[in-house]
Amino acid sequence: MITRPYVLLSAAQSLDGYLDDASDERLVLSTEDDFAEVDRLRAEADAILVGAGTVRADNPRLLVRSPELRRARVAEGRPEQPIKVTMTATGDLDPESRFFTTGDTPKLVYARPGAKAEFGAAATMVELAEPGFGAVLDDLATRGVRRLLVEGGGAVHTRFLADGLADELRLAIAPVFVGDPRAPRFVGPGTFPRPMTLTDVRSLDGVAVLRYVAATEPSSMDIQRLREAIALAALCPPRATFRVGAVLTDAEGAVLATGHSGEGDPHNHAEQAALAKLDPRDPRLATATMYSSLEPCSVRSSSPASCTRLILDAGIPRVVFAWREPEIFVVCEGAEQLEAAGRRVVEVSALARDVMRENTHLPGVRA
Repeated sequence: MITRPYVLLSAAQSLDGYLDDASDERLVLSTEDDFAEVDRLRAEADAILVGAGTVRADNPRLLVRSPELRRARVAEGRPEQPIKVTMTATGDLDPESRFFTTGDTPKLVYARPGAKAEFGAAATMVELAEPGFGAVLDDLATRGVRRLLVEGGGAVHTRFLADGLADELRLAIAPVFVGDPRAPRFVGPGTFPRPMTLTDVRSLDGVAVLRYVAATEPSSMDIQRLREAIALAALCPPRATFRVGAVLTDAEGAVLATGHSGEGDPHNHAEQAALAKLDPRDPRLATATMYSSLEPCSVRSSSPASCTRLILDAGIPRVVFAWREPEIFVVCEGAEQLEAAGRRVVEVSALARDVMRENTHLPGVRA
């Protein structure tokens, strides 16, 4: 599988979380020292991404300013400037904006199928067959991008964080307040399933610079596959018990099988349905991951073998789930039994509410 780029988000905000004020002039929240450090991050990146709204509102150049940093890139056998990247739903971008007119570097515009390339030949438009920032990262990987710097705006930062695609965050906090709800914020509402750890705090001429690194578990692949498992729950036939989806992958994250409650047999559980599609002797099971929207059951009345038992018997070493089974029918100890047997269990409780939405037919479940 192609490895997606390492994604570093970079933003400067006010003390109360705003990227700008609501005036026509841009509010400068960075110092020269901060700008110089961001310039270094640009020089280390293979590509720089901003949203179409940022292209329209801020008209950024997205170039490495320092001649020394540009010379160092060339000396390393890299282009003088990183690739410029933006995303748009419509393709309605001004071809005279500095995104297109500055820098002798490739410009990529990712758009929905059918979008109009208003910018003409100033950039390459890439139509995404599948929506989502993950598809953008997959395409950038095929173009040799190994490190991506994301500079905003707020909607873009929100999507990368909510989709679990951010590996690192550099946040500069200026000692000012904006206090205007019309102004753009660093992030908007969302579900953020990948925790981040603060690793560094520094002061650059009065601006606090915070560095966060995303948790290795769950990874961005874990978030993607778990969301796919959650989506499969919608395929379940009407039932009086849990609606669950499962995805089984190999060690590299490639899908081996999927399943959902009631698939194949009305009594089948999701993990059971997925495992039934593979030979029990399949060697890939020894390094596989089972993604389930609900904690695997540890006891059930419809079968002598629980899903926890099936996972253990299959030799699967790792399980990722979103919602710990509530005590509606039985007391579930799936996670505890798996851990006691030496399996790696990852609970992504930030996505539990998405699972609950498919199970509001059960007593006491509210999404």
